[in-house]
Amino acid sequence: MTDNARQNGSGLPSGEPVFDVDTEPYWRGAAEGRLLLTRCEECSTYVWIPRPYCPVDQAPTRWVEASGKGTVYSHTTVHRGERSYSKSAPFVLAYVELAEGPRIMSNIVGCAPDEVEIGMPVTVTFDPVDDDEQYAIPRFKPA
Repeated sequence: MTDNARQNGSGLPSGEPVFDVDTEPYWRGAAEGRLLLTRCEECSTYVWIPRPYCPVDQAPTRWVEASGKGTVYSHTTVHRGERSYSKSAPFVLAYVELAEGPRIMSNIVGCAPDEVEIGMPVTVTFDPVDDDEQYAIPRFKPA
């Protein structure tokens, strides 16, 4: 994330995502309001971080849409952010365990930081990065 990140609906900064061949479908899906994950074609394991091959059995993966539902697995409240986050504190950084199994790091938005609890049900929301809504950052809010 760059220092010129802009504020969006959550009040948190969002920089333009860095695309590569393995993550472009993820970012394109987010811009469309869809949370995409890779899933193994052989063992059906959901794979996070996106990659073309399953870390369990090395079979190819394919992109599938996730439910966007999960629970807070772990979290911390950041009281002093750096660079583009310096004026956003306090904010919550959390691992969200998706209904499909993988845990992803994100922010919890839409509630006060002291309301976030381990096990709290959450659902994905997408913060647009640019006015054209070409990019979006998946974050989570209370379900």
